Amino acid sequence: QVQLVESGGGLVQAGGSLRLSCAASRSLFSINAMAWYRQAPGKQRDLVATMTSGGSTNYADSVKGRFTISRDNAKNTVYLQMNSLKPEDTAVYYCFATPSSGLPKWGQGTQVTVSS
Repeated sequence: QVQLVESGGGLVQAGGSLRLSCAASRSLFSINAMAWYRQAPGKQRDLVATMTSGGSTNYADSVKGRFTISRDNAKNTVYLQMNSLKPEDTAVYYCFATPSSGLPKWGQGTQVTVSS
């Protein structure tokens, strides 16, 4: 089963940037898709961005033009670059992997707090 370790969350002022990392325990080529979700207090977990093994990406409308999902195959790591952050981006961010074999896996989550 794939394991995911997230890092990079923290506290930032509105307009600032953060980069989240999600390190997988196996090659990204064995994972059909990687995604970032977020969950604010009292709200459902929402999809933020996805990337397929072929490199296709998709974004929630609320983050288009501000967030970028990317990957480093050599490091088995997926990133979420977040720019022009807003207070409404405050949430716990989760990495999610859909491997080609085995069960899908969530990361442990990393807190992002954007102050106004």
